[in-house]
Amino acid sequence: MLAAKILFWLSLGGIFWTHAGYPLSAALLARLVRRELGRAPYEPTVTVIVPAHDEEEAIGARIDNLLALDYPPELLEILVVSDGSTDRTDEIVAAYAAREPRVRLLALPRGGKLAALNTAVGHSDREVVAFSDANSRWSSDTLRMLVRGLADDDVAYVCGKLVLERPDGGNREGAYWRYELWLRESESALGSITGGNGAVYAVRRADYVPNPWGQDLGLPVETVKRRKRAVYDPEALAFEKPSATFEDEYRRKVRMFRWAWQHLLNGGLLRGVGPLYGFQLFSHRVLRYASGLLHVVWLGSSLALVGEGWLYRGALAAQLGWLALAGLGRLRVPVPGAGLAYYYLLVTWATVAALAGYLRHGVSPHWERTEGAR
Repeated sequence: MLAAKILFWLSLGGIFWTHAGYPLSAALLARLVRRELGRAPYEPTVTVIVPAHDEEEAIGARIDNLLALDYPPELLEILVVSDGSTDRTDEIVAAYAAREPRVRLLALPRGGKLAALNTAVGHSDREVVAFSDANSRWSSDTLRMLVRGLADDDVAYVCGKLVLERPDGGNREGAYWRYELWLRESESALGSITGGNGAVYAVRRADYVPNPWGQDLGLPVETVKRRKRAVYDPEALAFEKPSATFEDEYRRKVRMFRWAWQHLLNGGLLRGVGPLYGFQLFSHRVLRYASGLLHVVWLGSSLALVGEGWLYRGALAAQLGWLALAGLGRLRVPVPGAGLAYYYLLVTWATVAALAGYLRHGVSPHWERTEGAR
C-alpha cells in the first residue's frame, strides 16, 4: 500500500499545484518581483499576417477590420496567406489587393498553418510581423498596443488579450479563459509568459523563430531561450466567438494538446531556460498537460486505498461525486456546477486523448475550423 499512497499524494499534489497553488504563487511573486513592461510610443513598419484555409465567409470582414486600424497607412501592410484554399478565399483577397495596395495575397499549396506562417514571414521586409486569425476582430488601437511593447529592446514577443464575445453561453470557456488570462498577466509580470494566442500577437521580425512546435506554445518559449522577453498586454484586444458546444471545444483541445505533447516530449521544452521560467513551464505547462494522467492515477490509487481509512474513502467519494456532476452536465441537467464540471472533465480528458493520438499518429500540420466560432 505504500506505493499506492505515494501515487495518491503525488497525483493529488500535482493537480492542486497546477490549478491552484501555482496561479496563487505566481500572483504573489508578481507583486514582489514585478518586471514592468517598458511601453513607449512606437510606430515601426508592420506586416499583419492572416493565415486562411477556406475562409470565404470571414476573410472580407477580417480585411476590412484591419484596414480600419488606427495606424499610419504607409507603415502597414496586410498579408493573407492562403493555405491551399479551395473556396473563394483567394478570389476575395485578390479583389481587395487589386484596389488596395496595403493588401497582398500569398497563395500556397496546402501545407498546414505553421508552414504557411513561417513562409509568410519570409515574404515580409517590415520591422515587425503581427499575426491574427481569419475569424478575429481587433479594436482600432490594438496594433498600437501590441507594438508599443516592442519599443523595449528586451521584448521580442507581445501577445494581446482575446475576448470571447459569448462568455456566458452554453460553453464554459468564458470562466476558464478569464482564469487563464489572470495567470498570463502574473507570468508576464514575472518576466515572460509560457504561452500566447494566435488571434493577436506581434514579434520583431529579426527575433522571429521558425519552429516546429507551433506558435502559441513554441514561440514564447523560443523567445525566452534567446534571452528575450515574451509579454502580455491586456490592452491589445482581439474578439472571437467561443466554440459552440462542449464537444467542439473538446476536439479543439485534443488538436492543441497533441502539439503540446510534441513540444514536451521532443522539443526540449525545459532545456536552455533559467530557473524561474523553468519553474513556470513545469508548473503551468508540464503539469497541466499531465493533468488527465494525474486524475487517472489519483482515481486508481483512491480505489486501491479505499480500505485504508476515511481520508481515502472521502477522496474516492469526492471524485465519484464530481464524475456524477459532470454526467449531469453532459445531459444538460440544470444543476449548479454541472456544466463547469463537464467542461473540466472534457478538457482534462483531452490531454489523455491527445497523448494517445500523438504517440500513435504524431501531429497533423492541417487544422480544421471550430464550428460556431465564425
